Amino acid sequence: MGIVAAITAFVALAASGCAAPSAGTGPESSASPTPTHSAGEKTSSQIFPGGPFLDPRSEAMVVEQQLVAKGEKEKARKIAEISRQPTAIWLGEWLTEEKMPAVLGEYAAEARADGTTLVFVVYAIPNRDCGGLSAGGHESDDYAGWVRALAEQLRGTGAVMIVEPDSLAMLKAEKCASERETRPGLIKGAVDAFTEAGLTSYLDAGNNNWVPEKQMAELLTEAGVAGARGFFTNVSNFYRVDEEREYAEALSAMIGDKRFVIDVSRNGNGWKGDWCNPTGAALGQPPVVTTSESTNLDALLWIKHPGVSDGACNGGPKAGQWWEQQALDLVDNRPAATDKKSD
Repeated sequence: MGIVAAITAFVALAASGCAAPSAGTGPESSASPTPTHSAGEKTSSQIFPGGPFLDPRSEAMVVEQQLVAKGEKEKARKIAEISRQPTAIWLGEWLTEEKMPAVLGEYAAEARADGTTLVFVVYAIPNRDCGGLSAGGHESDDYAGWVRALAEQLRGTGAVMIVEPDSLAMLKAEKCASERETRPGLIKGAVDAFTEAGLTSYLDAGNNNWVPEKQMAELLTEAGVAGARGFFTNVSNFYRVDEEREYAEALSAMIGDKRFVIDVSRNGNGWKGDWCNPTGAALGQPPVVTTSESTNLDALLWIKHPGVSDGACNGGPKAGQWWEQQALDLVDNRPAATDKKSD
């Protein structure tokens, strides 16, 4: 697996997703307002040619192989329901500038060979999670240089960048007050660097039950969404597609009909009353790139890695660590309709 394998345990550190409870139970599709697209704007299929890249080093892929080797066929079969779906690759401060050429070069070569699109999560904002369960990130003085190095290394790959989950939505929290003045500018700098390198950026818009649309639109504007493809919602959370689409379409209308993607990795049973390793959560539908012109939705993605803990809560290990029992439960809890979609 080369040098990339050495950082497998770190590359999928997941955002905490500090949303307030909700009882969302809507269906998976509904009518949406018809957006107005700019002439010459790329289609979703042009942003994600070949579909998202399937990472052969994901936690689920490694665990599946280990279970097969041990003869635990039933567990391996269940974990395969996760490992066979493309998930975003998380990049944080653990990926130093010295490691970037080997690590990202290997990914780029594999994606070219597969004809698929790399989807990365940039997750190193200073004071990440504002001291919460996913605390960490770069020092303020180091972040911009790290981002520029990342952009330069990925130049020409056409990669999609999911920029800093929770970073903007969390700014409404009192514990993040110290970041309010500087964080939007840091994110705008990242957008500028990625755009100049020919990469596609989506910015954090929380979820439908976190920050009101007007307030979120102001934060996105300040963080440079005008230069990005758009925004993402529901990362590391559990809300159903309809709830997120309604919120996202309303938000999009406030910021120039920007495009968006939704994380559906664990929303098969909707909100279960807790954002941190909730009981009863289930895998969502498989990732899909949209083709409809009647929506600003670009894709439904698996951004959070199913089976990776949200944090040391509800019996789980610390944030970013593989938790096999949770992974098995996510598979077992799937609604029948979701199960059929993934066949």
